[in-house]
Amino acid sequence: MDYAESYVIVTVFILLGVALPVAALTMGRLLRPHQPTTDKGISYESGVDPTGDSWIQFNVRYYLFALLFVIFDVETVFLYPWAVAYNDLRTDVGLFILVEMLIFVFFLVIGLLYAWKKKVLEWT
Repeated sequence: MDYAESYVIVTVFILLGVALPVAALTMGRLLRPHQPTTDKGISYESGVDPTGDSWIQFNVRYYLFALLFVIFDVETVFLYPWAVAYNDLRTDVGLFILVEMLIFVFFLVIGLLYAWKKKVLEWT
């Protein structure tokens, strides 16, 4: 396989990745029944008719907790494949792979300490 064939394969996958969802959504739009009513336009809240204003101001700490969770969850996704492949890579690459991951974890700890110092983790 030469260099140009690699680009052809990537291009085909990109086109399929765009075309398949567009085709599925278009077919769904053409095939579904479209009968709008006022009852379908209201919010559904566990079978109870909605009351009050829908614009509620939430505490920003909810978003900060969610953001921290997403950040550290993604970091765990990066750590897992490394941990699985570490034993095989240890013989080939040596100490470099361990030091590389320790630097990565060090930056995670720095981010956690920064969040702790800014009192993002305190709920009061």
